[in-house]
Amino acid sequence: MEKVRLQKIISQSGVCSRRKAEEYIKRGKVTVNGHPAKIGDKADPLNDIIAISGRRVQINKKPSYYYIMMNKPRGYVTTMSDEFDRRTVIDLLEGLDERVYPIGRLDRNSEGLLLFTNDGKFANDIMHPSRKVSKTYRVTIPANVTEEQLVKLSTGVVVDGKETTPLLVNVLSESANRTVLQIVINEGRNRQVRKMCMAAGMEVARLKRTNIGPLKLGMLKPGTYRELTKEELRAIRNAITKEK
Repeated sequence: MEKVRLQKIISQSGVCSRRKAEEYIKRGKVTVNGHPAKIGDKADPLNDIIAISGRRVQINKKPSYYYIMMNKPRGYVTTMSDEFDRRTVIDLLEGLDERVYPIGRLDRNSEGLLLFTNDGKFANDIMHPSRKVSKTYRVTIPANVTEEQLVKLSTGVVVDGKETTPLLVNVLSESANRTVLQIVINEGRNRQVRKMCMAAGMEVARLKRTNIGPLKLGMLKPGTYRELTKEELRAIRNAITKEK
């Protein structure tokens, strides 16, 4: 089996967090096959004997993978921890035993569908540009939107010095000084939808992600999460496979 960093093996065993495992390694409490370990060391989780203070770490022979869907509310940052002590999406995962990581990001003022997993390959497949996994957003503009702006948005605008690929834009509703758009993108650049709207001369009042590929947010309440169903997992895997 391919060797894995010690702190990852220890954290996945459930003994402690990865950060705490690094502390143990630095303090000389961790050994591999009886030899003191150091930061950067790797081990074979199935064949090497890993111990902390002489007590062997019990390794799960078959890793347990989690695939989580959350309705991220506004006001939370998509990071594992925040140096400015802002609320993070990890704060909303109370009650989940396994350590998982967000797939991609939603900025602090955006809301909606956010996925989490401890399956690195799955996360990479969804985020990798070559897979072109679509993401659908409901975007509220506090103004009337012109046909020229819609065409500009759908055919491509320049964001951070690079033109965006053509995308789908639909007008969901229009009223006095308010337009709600549905925007579907196949890229995943930082704050892309907000920047695209800005480049087309539109200010975003509210941005909510409703879909990632075939996955739908549905009626999941803001700030809550659930595991993907087998059907949902099969559907998103099929979507990834088709883009290979």
